[in-house]
Amino acid sequence: MGAETKAGGKSEDTSPAEGLSEQERAAVRERASELRTKARRGRGAEKAAADERDVLTKIANMPEPDRALAERVHAIVTTAAPELSPKLWYGQPAYARKGKVVCFFRSGQADGEPYSTFGFTPRADLDNGSGLWPTSYALTEMSEEAEETLTALVEQAVR
Repeated sequence: MGAETKAGGKSEDTSPAEGLSEQERAAVRERASELRTKARRGRGAEKAAADERDVLTKIANMPEPDRALAERVHAIVTTAAPELSPKLWYGQPAYARKGKVVCFFRSGQADGEPYSTFGFTPRADLDNGSGLWPTSYALTEMSEEAEETLTALVEQAVR
């Protein structure tokens, strides 16, 4: 996740005693918080609305240019696959079917990377039988071509 690897396979921001980098520990804490929130919310329309508010708040709090990218991704996914429900996943916007994440956005700035990422989990139906299919894409800008590609991939992912 952005750390340089030393000899022996450990990253520079991870000591052998710690095991995880500070960034990885923060992601684990975010996920634990999400699970606690999910348990308190229960199910139904109220939970879905609260989950979407969480995603929109997360996006609104992102620095530019990630905010603009995440807003476009959110619009693309909710339009192309309205059956997917927005939710936070490891502190980042994600979109799920029956509670299981299908696709997600990762802020490059949050990860200390030069680009953001739009990715898919194994629940996305992207296997075209060729033995090679996408699992994530780097995003630096949302061109018309990028929008068309993401729209087609999201539509395929939910077939």
